[in-house]
Amino acid sequence: MKKDIQIPEVSGVKVAAVLEYNDVYKTDDWNIYIINEKKVDLEMVVIVSKGFDEKDQTSVMRKKLKVLPANSFAKIELIQPELFKLNNQFQVSFFADNTLFDKTFLFPKNSIKEGSLRMISSLQKRGVFAN
Repeated sequence: MKKDIQIPEVSGVKVAAVLEYNDVYKTDDWNIYIINEKKVDLEMVVIVSKGFDEKDQTSVMRKKLKVLPANSFAKIELIQPELFKLNNQFQVSFFADNTLFDKTFLFPKNSIKEGSLRMISSLQKRGVFAN
């Protein structure tokens, strides 16, 4: 039954919005990254993202990564600044050590902004972490 399903707490996995320069278009772009700080690979990573508030909602986007190696990161998607006025949610599910993990990361509305940037050591770039 549902009550018998145990999904352990996620630690060592983070989602960040990073402001970085795009050499091709000569613009500053915001990109979403998933960061694996664990000592094990993440397998079958599925990320479901959407933006929402009381009256507006974006399309649901899905991304799959076969493997995210230990102590690594991957760019998930570009995010447009117009979406910062919404809550931006990233539901991340993955297997590690043959165990299913699931966590929902949230950037509350207006939390992604240049004034909130800090250095993310694993990326060597400035960004904002999701809750």
